[in-house]
Amino acid sequence: MIGRNWIFLLVAIGLGLIAVVLANSYFTGVEAEQERLAQQNEVARIVVATQPLEFGTPITTENTRMQNFPANSVPTGAFFSVEELVQGGQVAIRPIVQGEPILADKLSGRAVLSANLPDGMRAVSFPVNATTMVSGFVRPADVVDVLMTRGEGDDRVVEVIMESVPVLAVDQVANENATEPGVGGNVTVMVDQYDAQKITLARQLGQLSLALRNVENQEPGPGVAVSARDIGSGYRAPVRTAYVESRPSAPAAPRGPAAAPAPARPSGPSMTVVRGTDTADYPVNRLGGR
Repeated sequence: MIGRNWIFLLVAIGLGLIAVVLANSYFTGVEAEQERLAQQNEVARIVVATQPLEFGTPITTENTRMQNFPANSVPTGAFFSVEELVQGGQVAIRPIVQGEPILADKLSGRAVLSANLPDGMRAVSFPVNATTMVSGFVRPADVVDVLMTRGEGDDRVVEVIMESVPVLAVDQVANENATEPGVGGNVTVMVDQYDAQKITLARQLGQLSLALRNVENQEPGPGVAVSARDIGSGYRAPVRTAYVESRPSAPAAPRGPAAAPAPARPSGPSMTVVRGTDTADYPVNRLGGR
């Protein structure tokens, strides 16, 4: 009985070894066939991702594979060997989707935000909260305008100090695929050195807020500061006006007995309002009542 069990065990082990050999032969043959087809069809074999890779994801043999690619369309920075790619301990510094070629400019030896900065650009952070960052809907890869509120009472103004600024990170989140709203804390934006100085100074002068804008709309706005006096100004009907400085009045010409007396012109600065064919003069007080 014991001898029969040993026979069954040896047969099972033998069948398992045969299965492993056959599987290796099959996959080796598939790989060789793919390389042969690549040579015949003038295609290259490059490394692509087998799954989505987020910021900081290590590049391994489990999340990469070789794939045929048109030889005349191979992107710059592509890798032609998985072994060569994984040797350096590379990590993704930009999101890579499944099936996308893995390129050198999307990798780094360490997952740091500085690897995302182009030459000449700076990353600068400043505090925000849920209100000043559009209820927390500002996320990495968004584009914003930076507003500064300063002053007190009627002298308080809001100015647009920067437009179309890319957001690199919100708090500790730098993943561009993150879409969940955040409650705020700190936001990191990408600007040049001069604008980094402006933001640092603006933090000391007032409160900074963000205005979320369409990433495809880079048209500059009017850039007009809004003061407390502008709130509640209401809509004014469009009228054609002319501001007229006071001039010495000329001696009045003699009028006939039937002529109607001309309306007295206001002394000092005045404004002439034209509505159709009718005109009217209104006095304009100078600043401070002078």
